[in-house]
Formats: sequence, C-alpha cells, structure tokens
Amino acid sequence: MMKVSAPGDEYFGRLKLSYLGINNTFRDESIRAGAYTTDSHIISQVDFAEDALRGWANRYPKDPQLARSYFLAYAMYRKVWTQPGQTKAWQYLHIIEQRFPSSYYGKLIKKDLIGFTEHYFMEPQPCPSPVPTQSPGGRRPPPTPSPSPSPLPAATPSPAPGQPIVEVLPVPCYTPIPPTPSPTPIPTIGPSALPTALPSGLPTAHGSPVPLPTGLLTPTPLRSVHPSLTPSPAPTPLRLSIRKR
Repeated sequence: MMKVSAPGDEYFGRLKLSYLGINNTFRDESIRAGAYTTDSHIISQVDFAEDALRGWANRYPKDPQLARSYFLAYAMYRKVWTQPGQTKAWQYLHIIEQRFPSSYYGKLIKKDLIGFTEHYFMEPQPCPSPVPTQSPGGRRPPPTPSPSPSPLPAATPSPAPGQPIVEVLPVPCYTPIPPTPSPTPIPTIGPSALPTALPSGLPTAHGSPVPLPTGLLTPTPLRSVHPSLTPSPAPTPLRLSIRKR
C-alpha cells in the first residue's frame, strides 16, 4: 500500500531536506527577509527549499501536510521583491486555492486573492551623461534642458482577468565603469636576436661614425717638448769594496 504522508526521515531535493527542514527554511528565511528582500543568499536558500518541496509533492501528492508548506512558501515568496519571486507567490496562492480549498490555509488565503499586488524593482539604468558647461571656443552654449526621467510604470488599477496588480518600483541610476585596457605585452628578445658582432664605429654628435682604434692597446710614451722638461736620470749608487786582510 502506498503511503500518503511522507515520513520524517525521508529527504528531498538537492540539499536532502525533510518536510520539517523545508518548513523551517521557509520560516527562518521569512524572518530574515523582514518586510521584503532582494538578498541573493536568502533567495538561494528559499529556492533550495522549493526544490525539495517539489520532490516531496511529486512523491506524496496527497500528503495533507503539503497545505502548510505551500502556505509557508507563498508567504516567503511574497516578500521576495523580484519578478520571479512574485510570480511564484502568485502560483502558490492558486495551488492552495485549488488543491486545499476547505483547509485552514485555503480559508486563510481567500482575502489575499482579492487585490493581490506584485511588487518588484525595475531594472537599473545608466545615468545620463553630464552636459558641458562651456564650449571649447570659450562661448557658453545655450542652456540645454536636462533630460527628464522616463515615466515610472505605476500600478495597474485594472489588470486583466485572472492576473494580479503589478507595481514596479524605481531604483537609482548607476554610472557605467569604463573598461580597463589590457596592457601591451613586452616582446622578449631571444639569444638568436642578439647581434653577433659589434659595429665598427660609434656615432658622434653629427651622426658620422668614428672608427675604433685597431692594434694593441699599449700606451705610447709622451715625447718631451722642451729639454728642461726632460727628467734627469737617477744617480747610480756607489759600490764600496772592502778587502779582508
């Protein structure tokens, strides 16, 4: 006989959560979210719990405990102010209405079906470029009207039948960061690229090469310019001979 309710020691989803772990994740993250959130860490934890909830519902579709978990998922995604999060909240609201209309949670969400409003932020846009205050020629250009911001989409007062009211919230613009140019690689010189012989001359200030001296690099003695400038030879020391008697 097929079990109707999931046991407490059976786990579902990528994180292997039990049905108690699924409910605790929805409750804890709903407290962390506060009134609303766009925190990616909170959203990722809730998405893991939702993945486990789908695995649980596929294996035990008639489990009466699913009504509570669906309501916790709806209450959590209602605080996720992104377009995917609001869409999931709207879907869970209708799952509870269709599958568990006579349950406590089915009666609890009836007031939410009337006037349900999706809240999410619009995509940020780059800020407009500043207008120069003075032209290069020194003349002040005529005043240019500042660009008016695009009208913000307001809440739809009369949505299509079966669709919720949508309110898109504005966000401040951002300044684009210019791309950083990649550094030019320095070419490396291999041993084969070095010259095999030195040039025969060095360039002078006028650009003409001067030949290098050839032969032995032996210093040449200076020639005497004047006889008086010629150094006199050193005196020869006297040698005394002593004869022994």
